[in-house]
Amino acid sequence: MQTKPHFAFFDEGSKKEIRRATLKAVAIPGYQVPFASREMPIARGWGTGGLQLTLSLIGKKDVLKVIDQGADESVNAVSIKKLVRHTTGVALTDQTAEANIIQSRHRIPEEPLRDDQILVLQVPNPEPLRKVDAREYMTKRMHAEDDYSGAWLILFEQIIKYQKMTTGAAHPVYVNGRYVMAPSPIPRFDNPKMHASDALILLGAGREKKIYAVPPYTKVESLAFEDFPFTKESFQGKQCNLCGAEDVFLDEIINQATGDRIYQCNDTSYCVDRLNHSEEKEVENSYA
Repeated sequence: MQTKPHFAFFDEGSKKEIRRATLKAVAIPGYQVPFASREMPIARGWGTGGLQLTLSLIGKKDVLKVIDQGADESVNAVSIKKLVRHTTGVALTDQTAEANIIQSRHRIPEEPLRDDQILVLQVPNPEPLRKVDAREYMTKRMHAEDDYSGAWLILFEQIIKYQKMTTGAAHPVYVNGRYVMAPSPIPRFDNPKMHASDALILLGAGREKKIYAVPPYTKVESLAFEDFPFTKESFQGKQCNLCGAEDVFLDEIINQATGDRIYQCNDTSYCVDRLNHSEEKEVENSYA
């Protein structure tokens, strides 16, 4: 006899506990809310925090999109989609515009999000002050006292050593003028997308048992100095080899045989949409 699983895997008590933590996180933008992280059928460190948020929020009429570093068809993204589909039966999509819940690892989609969408980000290390002090009670005290001198000092040391800030992913941000937050390991290119976003952004760290949030239209500033302003990755003069997109986050691909470098959109769904739109225009023009 096969036991029928709960809708969205969790029992209702577990969902309520995660939702309560989520509501608190929304009420205090950027604050890390502890929660009782559940055991999941995937290993911690592979998206359990984001998955728990998704499963606690999803309903039968929702449409889900899952991406992993911009790709819809990566192993991690496909595994998560299969689990959610098996326990909920909800519709899945690769189109950003069609989804109202988007779970992502390490990227914010290129297509602007709407106010009826929720972006769930998977977070491995939620504490931006961990390099300052490894002790949890000390980092909590620093947040409580608004003492972020250590975070500024790390950036200052990078400038002294390299003449620029060298944070790649997870460049810390100031949320609502109060809390310094780790925006998951998204590239610096995506940091500005968090500022005044139409969509609700939720961040979940299953291994570290933390949930935090950026509500819609919240002020989000990347940490920087007046004489060393924040800069995102530059792809000036480069475009996608497939769809020709510019001013998007690109992956550099090196041909092992020739050594030539080409660039492609990191967001595969965005790239495919542009290709399809271009083909539709060509068909229309051929009949004109």
